[in-house]
Amino acid sequence: MPKVVYARSGDDESVVDATIGENVMSAAVRSGVPGIVGECGGQMSCATCHVWVKDEFRDRVGSPGEMEADLLDLGVSDYTEASRLGCQITITDELDGLVVEPRPEAWH
Repeated sequence: MPKVVYARSGDDESVVDATIGENVMSAAVRSGVPGIVGECGGQMSCATCHVWVKDEFRDRVGSPGEMEADLLDLGVSDYTEASRLGCQITITDELDGLVVEPRPEAWH
C-alpha cells in the first residue's frame, strides 16, 4: 500500500496509507490530515486541496493541466511550480512515499 507524507511547517507531518487509484486529497480527508479540506469533493472548483509537491516527486507527479493551472493561478496566493491540487494527483505504486505540503494559509 503506497504511503503519502503530508509535511507541514517544522517537523509536523502525517503519513497516510493510500489506495492505488485514490487521490492525494481523498486520502488526506479520509485520514483527517490538517490543511486539506477538499470542499468541492474533488471537482476542481475550490483549491482547498492545494499542495506543494516536494522537488524529488515533481517529475513523477507531472505538471497541472490547463484548467488546474488556471484555478491555482486564480484561487491561491502562493502558486508556484510545485503547486498542484491534491484532487488531481492519482496515487500509483510509483508515487509511494510522495511528500506534499498542504497550503491552507494560501486560500483566498
